Amino acid sequence: MSDINRKFTLAARPVGYPKLSDFELVTEPIPTPDDGEVLVHTNYLSVDPYMRGRMNDSASYAPNVQIGETMVGSVVGEVVASKNSGFQVGDIATGGLGWQEYGVSDGGNLRKVDPTLAPISTSLGILGMPGLTAYFGLLEICNPQPGETVFVSAAGGAVGSLVGQIAKIKGCRAVGSAGSDDKVDYVVNELGFDAAFNYKTTEDYSAKLSEQCPDGIDVYFDNVGGAITDAVFPLINVKARVSICGQISQYNLESPEQGPRFLWHLIVKRAKIEGFLVFEFADKHDDGLRQMAEWIQAGKLKYREEVTEEFENAPTAFIGMLKGSNIGKQLVKVT
Repeated sequence: MSDINRKFTLAARPVGYPKLSDFELVTEPIPTPDDGEVLVHTNYLSVDPYMRGRMNDSASYAPNVQIGETMVGSVVGEVVASKNSGFQVGDIATGGLGWQEYGVSDGGNLRKVDPTLAPISTSLGILGMPGLTAYFGLLEICNPQPGETVFVSAAGGAVGSLVGQIAKIKGCRAVGSAGSDDKVDYVVNELGFDAAFNYKTTEDYSAKLSEQCPDGIDVYFDNVGGAITDAVFPLINVKARVSICGQISQYNLESPEQGPRFLWHLIVKRAKIEGFLVFEFADKHDDGLRQMAEWIQAGKLKYREEVTEEFENAPTAFIGMLKGSNIGKQLVKVT
């Protein structure tokens, strides 16, 4: 084991899309766990859209990263030293240890991972936060019913690709938007969506949505916001449910967009719109993970991971993910 820990800290608050210069690669001695703590060596690092908001200085649902602090993020890795009875050397654990090769924890933010259940990388994707986000954001917030139409934006991403598949498991029609022809092909021909379109080459979102959702939209799972969301609301059905998971189209804007006003559609259609955080369902996470694992083993859920090699490439992977370069879950392989 090396005696040096490398980590990325926030060097500057981004204006628009983050730049490589907004991050600083820092080296320091590997921390030593105190009584009750464990030391985890990172195998895979997750990069996710929510991290962009944590780089800002504005108030949010969680503390923002301060200049000079380690970038926030979840990892999965091996316990290499332990003074905590709940963890043994050799255990695989996942948790929010940030963008670093070695992290110390008191165990409160760690979850053990069973490496015989699935590859350990899945604990950062389909069997981790993105999978749980799709599961609870769709089933708990929107309660889709057989025969209903579910539309999901960013359908080729880590969350959206699962939302559509879960909708199909529940007997719904699944439709999505994605940012490339390859992603559209993936969600339709590999994941089983009923229809999807490339929003970057579609000029009239309203016309395309009307074509692919001829019976209207009963459930909208929103990862994107912006113009696509504006086009959805006139097409929602009576008693429609809208789950607001993310607004990635807005995260890197230097000034807010002005969109149409759509709240009156909620009155006309007696519809419900609700934002959520996956942490709200923490007491049900184990149940959700068990169900997702069963669906994977039964061949009902598929997933894709894109892995960037080498820890020093984490900022590049993160920026690429924000620009939509990945299909499925974007990871960084540290070892």
